[in-house]
Amino acid sequence: MIGQKGMPATYGGIERHVEELASRLATRGHDVTVYCRPSYGSMPMDHYRGVRLRQVRTVASKHLDAIVHSTTSTLAAMRERPDIVHYHGLGPGLVAPLPRYLARSKVVLTVHGLDQQRAKWSRVAQTVLGAAHWLSGHVPDARVAVSRGLASHYQTRFGNPASYIPNGVSAPRHVPARHINPRFGLIPGRYLLMVGRLVPEKSADLLVRAFRQIETDLRLAIVGGSSFSDDFVARVRAEAVDDPRIVFTGFAYGDLLAELYSHAVGFVQPSRLEGLPLTLLEAASYGLPVVASDITPHVEVLGSDAPGRRIFRDGDVDDLIRALRQLAADPAGERAGAVALRERVSADYTWDAATRELEALYRDLLVPRRPQLIRPRRRVRTEPDG
Repeated sequence: MIGQKGMPATYGGIERHVEELASRLATRGHDVTVYCRPSYGSMPMDHYRGVRLRQVRTVASKHLDAIVHSTTSTLAAMRERPDIVHYHGLGPGLVAPLPRYLARSKVVLTVHGLDQQRAKWSRVAQTVLGAAHWLSGHVPDARVAVSRGLASHYQTRFGNPASYIPNGVSAPRHVPARHINPRFGLIPGRYLLMVGRLVPEKSADLLVRAFRQIETDLRLAIVGGSSFSDDFVARVRAEAVDDPRIVFTGFAYGDLLAELYSHAVGFVQPSRLEGLPLTLLEAASYGLPVVASDITPHVEVLGSDAPGRRIFRDGDVDDLIRALRQLAADPAGERAGAVALRERVSADYTWDAATRELEALYRDLLVPRRPQLIRPRRRVRTEPDG
């Protein structure tokens, strides 16, 4: 597996996705190697959760880190002649032609989002990622999409299918409130939560502007940090500087992140661009009422606007204010409405199911069957559940 920053996963949705699938594939008897970047942190060992870890060199810069690491990882992988080379993300897939045409390995690419649309990239970088997007529709032996919207995009844009294998979510870990008050001044049940990298498409700035206009004694905890986006982070902090209700915690993971989820009154996901956000699934698994923009991946999970799952118009600060006020006015009612969402997310989005689907896709590539005998993949629906 190539494209993720590394294991064990600390922050990053792709990293969590890879760890959960790779470890389950290893448990099912497969030899799995995950290539890691030195910038993600030192690896504690050569193997983790049954997965072999290999650290290869890269160039630690915004524009070169991913592509250089993907290239060196691909060259290292080709020397080992694996059955499958699996890329994660559009950018790493730029080097997918190497194993696709110069080796016998089958190439799989998982699309976690349309990265060429991310605002943090320069025009040159967006052009390069646009080329990666085109390659992703033509080069891999198989494509995986983490949302129905992305799967439909590939069928419509390229006429080539993508198997819909969504992210999963682990069982929530409810942690006692030990650190959130002394470290951040957060009182259990009295704060809203946003979790994600502080980059433009996550729209933390929109959330800050909306929250500042709400009269409430709730606080807002923004959990995350810069991802080559220091200027944006500085602007968001400047907008919040005179509102003591807004707290920036930096990145949090492990027990601290579980504690933040465990004691929030609600979760806000204002993003303008996503694949299928793990943070949204995690918040739902904790039974948190959710406020989210009406982009397709969010609506796939939430369905229609209702208590416990409030949906606002993408980029509309006034509509976000409306949704936040609804949650703040009746937190108990919103919490009751979130119960059905928790049960549906816990049933429909599981790592075990995703692993079985991915393993079946691998087997179909390596041992082709007659078309009528190939097990159908999950049906791609263009309309969300109601």
